[in-house]
Amino acid sequence: MALFKKRTVGKPGEWYYCLQHQKVEEGPECPAKDRFGPYASREEAAHAMDIAQERNLEWETDPRWHDRGKPSDPEA
Repeated sequence: MALFKKRTVGKPGEWYYCLQHQKVEEGPECPAKDRFGPYASREEAAHAMDIAQERNLEWETDPRWHDRGKPSDPEA
C-alpha cells in the first residue's frame, strides 16, 4: 500500500511553471521535480524564472550566509 497517492489533477486556481516545457500550467501537469509553484495567479507563474533569479540574488548577497573575511576562515 502506497503512503502517498499520486496527484494527477490539480486544483483550479493553482498555477505552476514547468521548467521542462517552459510554460505555465494550471494544476500540476508535470512531475514536481520539473516545476515551480504553486503560484496564486497565471501572471505570477509566468514570472517564475524572474522570481527565482531575484531570490537567488538575495541569497547570494545575504551576509548571514557568507562568512568570508573572518580571521578564522581559511578562504579569506
